[in-house]
Amino acid sequence: MTLKTVELESAPNPTYSVIWMHGLGADGNDFVPIVKELDLAGCPGIRFVFPHAPMLEVTINGGRLMPAWFDISSTEFGRDDDEKSLRSSEADIRELIEREKARGIAADHILVGGFSQGCAMTFQTALRHPEKLAGLICLSGYLPLEDSFEAERTDANKSTPIYYGHGRGDQVIPITRAQRSLEVLKKAGYDVDWHEYNMPHSVCMEEIDDISNFLKKVVV
Repeated sequence: MTLKTVELESAPNPTYSVIWMHGLGADGNDFVPIVKELDLAGCPGIRFVFPHAPMLEVTINGGRLMPAWFDISSTEFGRDDDEKSLRSSEADIRELIEREKARGIAADHILVGGFSQGCAMTFQTALRHPEKLAGLICLSGYLPLEDSFEAERTDANKSTPIYYGHGRGDQVIPITRAQRSLEVLKKAGYDVDWHEYNMPHSVCMEEIDDISNFLKKVVV
């Protein structure tokens, strides 16, 4: 069943789409307010699609049922991620990509992005996708399933631009974890636009401005 979503269009008849995943315990409404903060002057119409993650029992939170893209059992991010639920969410996000294509948005006009767990899902889905996408917006997260990444990544998105931002004071996912992912991506030859901010596990105005600038380069 297709994930339920919240949608916002920057102009009628959009020609680009951004599929943007929230973090653990949030929902699709979480990043809707950021669209109004983005300076999209000069950009063509963009449809922002904010899906709601499925409800999962999350081990690290005592098995409590909450919106989550995948289960985690400790803070060894990337080592203890539940592969079954992660790949299930990957399939759900790919279905959203297909839905945007069916609505008339070409694959190379679709961006995938997300925060925290949503960032992990962005890397997981977009870099394995068989068609070229427009770009990735990766916020305060990491590259999951590193052991299978080299074998599963596709050439289609080898040159797709990647915005990757992280807070130096992130108390949830340490910036060292993100830097490790950055090194893996760079070694594999990806075009990563890396940004560090003086912020915790969140998004700041400086980062919103940088996302605006990234979108203006990609959405043309």
